[in-house]
Amino acid sequence: MLVKEELNRYNRQMILPELGLVGQEKLKAAKVLVIGAGGLGCPVLQYLAAAGVGTIGIVDDDVVELSNLHRQILYNHTDIGLPKAKTAATKLKLLNPHVVLTAYHERFTSDNALNICQDYELVIDCSDNFTTRYLVNDTCVNLSKTLIFGSILQFDGQLAVFNHHGGPNYRDLYPAPPSETINCVEGGVIGILPGIVGLYMANEAIKLICGIGETLTGKLMTIDALNNTMMVFKIAQERQAEIIKAETTVSTSKEIDKATLDQWLSESPDDFYLIDVREDYEHEENNIGGVNISLYELTSSLKSIPQGKKVVCYCQTGQRSKMAVQLLEGVYEGELYSLIS
Repeated sequence: MLVKEELNRYNRQMILPELGLVGQEKLKAAKVLVIGAGGLGCPVLQYLAAAGVGTIGIVDDDVVELSNLHRQILYNHTDIGLPKAKTAATKLKLLNPHVVLTAYHERFTSDNALNICQDYELVIDCSDNFTTRYLVNDTCVNLSKTLIFGSILQFDGQLAVFNHHGGPNYRDLYPAPPSETINCVEGGVIGILPGIVGLYMANEAIKLICGIGETLTGKLMTIDALNNTMMVFKIAQERQAEIIKAETTVSTSKEIDKATLDQWLSESPDDFYLIDVREDYEHEENNIGGVNISLYELTSSLKSIPQGKKVVCYCQTGQRSKMAVQLLEGVYEGELYSLIS
């Protein structure tokens, strides 16, 4: 039940016909766990608390550092050295005293994952490392929890909704962690990017809780803040993917297996151009040759792909390679192939 002050506080969003009093009461009843109170976690936490999500858990074992402040704007210079989870909870309580906040100043590990997650209906992964991402995903699958995922690096962001009503999960897109990684410490990040991606993640949470709108369930959204491009891909558990709302074109792409590719290369190797569409840090694993152009840099690197060749895109699972050939359809004049795993 909403009290009078809450009715006034949330008035501007409650007058939305999609939300209304029923939606606001759903938000108050919701229990959301946010893992990571850093770049992505800050905007997610601020907007969910402001929107009136009733119970929010915050997991983070880190402390505020000076280098965080250009993007983690929930904190200021007086917070340096303080635990992020507890500091975030204190500030969010000032933002909205009607929200119940629980701070977990501890690392999210296999020892505590189930105990922490089990009391929440929705989990939001704002972590910054692959170990935690896979653990969060696997815990949500085990507990049948819906997961909102986001990641950022440099100018590029990704977000998706996984495991919703048994839908695709993180491992359907990225089956296993890479042996080498790069994060914001090494690669850098523009300060506004976590704000952009984090706001989308918070918006997905509100829609999922209220049961409104079209969500990113089983879809991957990519954002390039440098070149102002955004794409949404559909992720299928059968390792199929397609770009959403792409222009309808006559498909020249086909799927081939490794045996077929090996035969083609043995007969006429100069006719083919292989592109590994995984990230740089993945290239050394299962590298079968060719060049490495990330899926998310493919269209901007079109001029580097020689015309007249038969282009074969590959990755680890066939997910991103199929996305790649669909991105190239209509802009590359030549045959396109996706290597299936």
